Order: sequence, then structure tokens, then C-alpha cells
Amino acid sequence: MKKLMHILFLSCLKATELIEKKLYFNLTIIERLQLRMHKIMCDACTRYEKQSIILDKGLSSIKESERDEKELEHLKKIIIHKLEKTGS
Repeated sequence: MKKLMHILFLSCLKATELIEKKLYFNLTIIERLQLRMHKIMCDACTRYEKQSIILDKGLSSIKESERDEKELEHLKKIIIHKLEKTGS
């Protein structure tokens, strides 16, 4: 019985590891079950998962906007270079 409890119920530390893993990789069936059982009993980990998803989306959008700014600067340089060539 003790072994079954250990398999089904996670610590918050292990649950947060699985929450982060879930953002980038697929969880096994056992991991999904363990995480679901833990979140049923633990409001803190449920909130942590929601906050983690929001942070991940926010950071992804920042990375995209930085990339867009770099691409824009590159395009500006190309346009200026071509204008200078045609102006000569």
C-alpha cells in the first residue's frame, strides 16, 4: 500500500518538475496521472502551472519581438544599401 501511495502521490517539488517538463515534452501516462492526482489536492501547484504557462507565453512573445526587431534592422540596412547604390 505504501508503494502505491508513493507512485500515485507526488511531492510539490516533483509536481513542479513535471509541470515544467510538460511545457516542452510529452509526459508519460504515469506522469500525467501523478500530476493530475497531485493538482486535485494541491491548489498551490495548480496556480503554479497556470502562472508558468503565462510566463512561458510571455517570454516566447518577447523572443519573437526581439527577432522581429533584428529582422527589421537588417531589412533597413539592405534598403539603405540599395538606395545608396541606385543613387550613385
